[in-house]
Amino acid sequence: MKLFSELGLRAELQTAIAEMGFENPTPIQEQTIPLLTESATDLVALAQTGTGKTAAFGLPLLNILDETRKAPQALILCPTRELCMQISKDLQAYASKMPGVKIVPVYGGAAISTQITQIKRGAHIIVATPGRLKDMIDRKALNLGEVDTVVLDEADEMLNMGFREDIDYILATTPKEKQTWLFSATMPPEVAAISRNYMDHPHEIAVGKKNSGATNIKHLYYMVSNHNRYSALKRIADYQPDIYGIIFCRTKIETQQVAENLIRDGYNADSLHGDLSQAQRDAVMRKFRSKHLQMLVATDVAARGIDVTDITHVVHYNLPEDIESYTHRSGRTARAGKHGISLAIVTPREVDKIRQIERKIGTQFVQTPVPTGIEVCEQQLLSLANKAHDVELNPDIEGYLSVILEKFEDLSKDEVIKHFLSLEFNRFLEYYRNAPDLNESARGAKPSGERASGVPMTRYFISVGELDGVDKSSMVRLLCDTTGIQNSKIGKIELRRSFSFFEVPEQFNHIVETKFEDITVNGRAIRIEKTEGGGGGGRWEKDRPAKSHFRENSGGGGGYRKSSGGEGGYRKPSGGDRNSSGGGGFKGKKKPW
Repeated sequence: MKLFSELGLRAELQTAIAEMGFENPTPIQEQTIPLLTESATDLVALAQTGTGKTAAFGLPLLNILDETRKAPQALILCPTRELCMQISKDLQAYASKMPGVKIVPVYGGAAISTQITQIKRGAHIIVATPGRLKDMIDRKALNLGEVDTVVLDEADEMLNMGFREDIDYILATTPKEKQTWLFSATMPPEVAAISRNYMDHPHEIAVGKKNSGATNIKHLYYMVSNHNRYSALKRIADYQPDIYGIIFCRTKIETQQVAENLIRDGYNADSLHGDLSQAQRDAVMRKFRSKHLQMLVATDVAARGIDVTDITHVVHYNLPEDIESYTHRSGRTARAGKHGISLAIVTPREVDKIRQIERKIGTQFVQTPVPTGIEVCEQQLLSLANKAHDVELNPDIEGYLSVILEKFEDLSKDEVIKHFLSLEFNRFLEYYRNAPDLNESARGAKPSGERASGVPMTRYFISVGELDGVDKSSMVRLLCDTTGIQNSKIGKIELRRSFSFFEVPEQFNHIVETKFEDITVNGRAIRIEKTEGGGGGGRWEKDRPAKSHFRENSGGGGGYRKSSGGEGGYRKPSGGDRNSSGGGGFKGKKKPW
């Protein structure tokens, strides 16, 4: 393994990086730095995020810089404000022994007048997001006519964000004779097109395979039903007490909802999405970087450019639409040579997408069962015991020790330990007592009659089906709102045209059978009956209760009351209050919790 001192960098840079504690370059740095310092060339470099790409292009840029020239000599384009600021900060650290070097970050969300003033005072390197830089060029506040080197960092991300036209516009304002260095985690066709259009026989460097994931990331997936997705997330987080991670959702609304639910349930979490102001984004990121937040719930766009080295887990609450996004998501962990875990919560229908990702990144996922309640409790107890053992003792406690010891005179050592551990542990034990199994099989079927965790289940017939306008999500809400049973305890649901089946733990049988006595759908009472028989396929007649006198709804779905919120609903005879849960769908009693 080489040393930085062997890569041909000028003395000022070697001193700066030595003071920063860096001795050995990463693979991408070891390959790019000698190449870019010794000769002028175009470059396409493929490497995952967190592999040291900023130093891979930043150190060569500083090495060839002419500090006597006041015009911008290098332009670095990157996708997000956060990444722009991070690159600028890193370059300033590398150039700490080169006081004449001026590095100016140009990004949206800050006063453009201030950035223009900084450029006019002299800038050797400009680090910019495409949108703000294009704005400056349009205002004729910036001349890129003397730029020698253009760096496109996270090129695939910029293209995914729709910056292709801006990049073309910006590159057209730079000299034809220049170096172009393209750094990307993946090589989709759009990135290859930039290489063809703007580079002359570029040198190619790839650390790992094209479009592959980092080798120090472990990829897992948990298979659950869609309505158990949030319950699985909580259980996974509880099983990993020291989790410090990013949870990715597809939409801004879902991101906000998941974050609010986690906060409500006592987790140290917050959200990051496009509806936040820049000040709110900065505040959230400060809390996350300082580890005042344990979990950050984010959309793909909002999380781009996040560079936090200690992230232990990336959680895909939903899989992304494209595989390149999965690579970028998972690359938020295992940075700077560390190891990390990328885990996905999927339904049985999404397993094919896991296989597609496996083929694309060349890495196999490990299907992992969602922990049982007992396993979570054991993990929490061990974590609590370890924290108690390793905590730094406060010497001030010594003065109170005699009084405290008197309080425990009637207890043995083992009993004292049990008492202290129970202070924190009891709430987990109570919450996870009789916790249901959340795991689904590849066909989406659970064993009928009893969960894998050993909780006996009862299977019920209910005279509501697809013709009443329900789907599995609204059925869960109907069951939860009517009975007060938590959604995490609702078992398998099977929808038919005019009726359905569902499972609940046996301990709730009395509640189910009494709470539905006065609930109606479109003027007809809902019937609930215990039934026998396996779930899934087969003929429904053998699962049907013996005394089943329901009638088919010929109205084509008109029986189930729809609200203006677009969700299905049910009506209780006495009217009741409008329930606003889930977008305002149900008419009936308020939630019992």
